[in-house]
Amino acid sequence: MSIITTLSDENNSFLSRREIICDFKGLGGKLKKLEAVEMITKEFKLGEKFVIPIKLQNHTGKSKTTGIFYVYDDETLAKKHVTPVIFTRLDKAKTGKEKKEEVKADEKEKMSEHKGRRTCGKCSLTEFS
Repeated sequence: MSIITTLSDENNSFLSRREIICDFKGLGGKLKKLEAVEMITKEFKLGEKFVIPIKLQNHTGKSKTTGIFYVYDDETLAKKHVTPVIFTRLDKAKTGKEKKEEVKADEKEKMSEHKGRRTCGKCSLTEFS
């Protein structure tokens, strides 16, 4: 049984895009937009196409999330049709994920300078395991 259930899958020839509406079962409140895009890309075998998550809506009292996605052949056409706010939110989510990874690497470097101690009296850095 699949986590993704397709509610509608339509080709909008006027706007040159594919519009997919689907449910994600068991992921209520836990699903992020970038993870949803990866799941949709794998499920529908979209490969090189440009997938934009428009809306993810959680249902009250249920562990189900409904998502609306637009699939374009190229990014320039998508930028003409979709509002720029959505692209800034996607860029913000991508850079936020990269920053978290950098912070974790920096903390590991700082603790390696303290020669295996769990706390440091000079910089008051503490590592919890």
